[in-house]
Amino acid sequence: MNRSESTGGRRRPWGRTRPGTHVPVLLREVLGCLRPSEGEVVVDATLGYGGHAERLARRIGPSGRLIGLDVDRTQLAATGRRLAAEGVAVRTHHANFSHLREILDAEGLDGADVIFADLGVSSMQLDAPERGMGYRHPDAPLDMRLDTAGPRTAADLLATIDEAALSAALRDLADEPDHAKIAAWIVRQRAVAPLMRVSQLTRLVMDAKGLTKRTWRDDASTRYGQLHPAARTFQALRILVNDELGVLRALLEALPACLRPGGRAGIISFHSGEDRLVKQAFGDGCRQGLYARCSSGPLTPRPSEVRANPRSASAKFRWAAAPAPADVPPVDQGPPPPRR
Repeated sequence: MNRSESTGGRRRPWGRTRPGTHVPVLLREVLGCLRPSEGEVVVDATLGYGGHAERLARRIGPSGRLIGLDVDRTQLAATGRRLAAEGVAVRTHHANFSHLREILDAEGLDGADVIFADLGVSSMQLDAPERGMGYRHPDAPLDMRLDTAGPRTAADLLATIDEAALSAALRDLADEPDHAKIAAWIVRQRAVAPLMRVSQLTRLVMDAKGLTKRTWRDDASTRYGQLHPAARTFQALRILVNDELGVLRALLEALPACLRPGGRAGIISFHSGEDRLVKQAFGDGCRQGLYARCSSGPLTPRPSEVRANPRSASAKFRWAAAPAPADVPPVDQGPPPPRR
């Protein structure tokens, strides 16, 4: 599909997500598939700005319980205050979702009726210069930590990772076609000077791809929906720094035991590596009887949503439902007694 529309012979660029804001992705699909209802327990495992959580909370009402997890302590506190001002009660926990079972135990709960996760990085984190999450802030440090207390920054990673591992990460975590070239250039450059700033990494990726400022304008991705040449490299490094696939695997393993009978789980992913893990876990869970139903394929944003919020373009939503009491086969009581 073209990333712009033709209007009266003129090209109209797609919309732009306003910096500093977060638009909840696939909101209609999330609410329709997870069906939160009055009095239920809902866990938003990636609270972020709270856009999804706010709408989920409206559905469960004051008799329900909303629990929010996030690894970003600053964002967690700000969202807790924002939701409270909107009249939304939420119990927040500074933790990543691999600790879901521990959080439910701490809340005195046997499980949750709805568990939701929106993977990846929020718009506010992307737009915060001090985070160094993307190419838009050239003077920012190469940090990329979702939890600012985390032990390793992107600069630390780039100083130590070997070329083969970096090339594999760029290929597997971001589908970067020039993964080998970029990895070689990074290893060569760090021997001369450490990579500490966003501008250094962006320039290096452009050089590895044989691009110059003339062949690429930094605002082209915003104006025409094109992918910036360095975008995949930043994505792969962020995933590595935060061990995003590792914590996702832990969540997927814990999910079935964290859902109440008839409970629903839903996950929005933004790249193929995440989606493969979710697809496999939900599919295997259905075949093993851990789930009674799951989505047959991913739900993706409508064209109108992508036009309004270009950052939603790569989103994929999958869901699964735990067996309800009626779905659970009766316990085997042994052979019937002999007739008399």
